Amino acid sequence: MANELILIVEDNEKNRKLVRDVLQFRGYQTVEAETGEDAVRLARERRPALILMDIQLPGINGIIALGQLRSDPTTRAIPVIAVTASAMSTRARSSASPAMG
Repeated sequence: MANELILIVEDNEKNRKLVRDVLQFRGYQTVEAETGEDAVRLARERRPALILMDIQLPGINGIIALGQLRSDPTTRAIPVIAVTASAMSTRARSSASPAMG
């Protein structure tokens, strides 16, 4: 799979750079998106071999973006790996958010 294109979807610049540097060191080409909307657009335009997608994104989140990718015949077969830097699940964070003020 080396030299194939991987779409990195991450809104945190440091995390995105880390993933990009590791993948490029291993011989992969990368393209990057900071939002779910950009991820869907780039996936349709570039048809990457793999998408690494953060769950918590500005605009549409990674789950909604994944749904859009799966409903589109041009992108539905692209493998997507969901990644997040958060140690707390989305459900737990939603439940805890009123307590966090």
